[in-house]
Amino acid sequence: LTLTGGSIGIGPALSVGCAVACPTRRVINFQADGSALYSTPALWTQASEHLDITTIICANHSYQILRLEQQKQSLNLSKPFARKFTSLAQPPVDWVSIAQGYGIAARRVTTPAELNEALLLSLEQAGPYLIEAVLSS
Repeated sequence: LTLTGGSIGIGPALSVGCAVACPTRRVINFQADGSALYSTPALWTQASEHLDITTIICANHSYQILRLEQQKQSLNLSKPFARKFTSLAQPPVDWVSIAQGYGIAARRVTTPAELNEALLLSLEQAGPYLIEAVLSS
């Protein structure tokens, strides 16, 4: 399922629905870090219901969708307040700790090889798993 507009952060909740609808299939949710902050309670539901969901957080440490919207509006993005408004760098969001706080196994990866290893591990176990894929700027 893809975002068609108007629902930033819907991925974690949609993955819950997919896992409930198809309990014999593992769901993989690719989710941007900024929009994921809108729906972290879905991680609790994944853990509570022991749903087979792999969430891959694409962590660029920003609300990139808001940056794109600012550009569409021809707003001046060079001003410090404009950059701060879309940054998730200070304080940095620790997705591994958030997932573990909900009782979900999690791992941070920084290379394609680490991502492949973590994804394979997530596919081999039951229940939810979160991978924080740190993207370079």
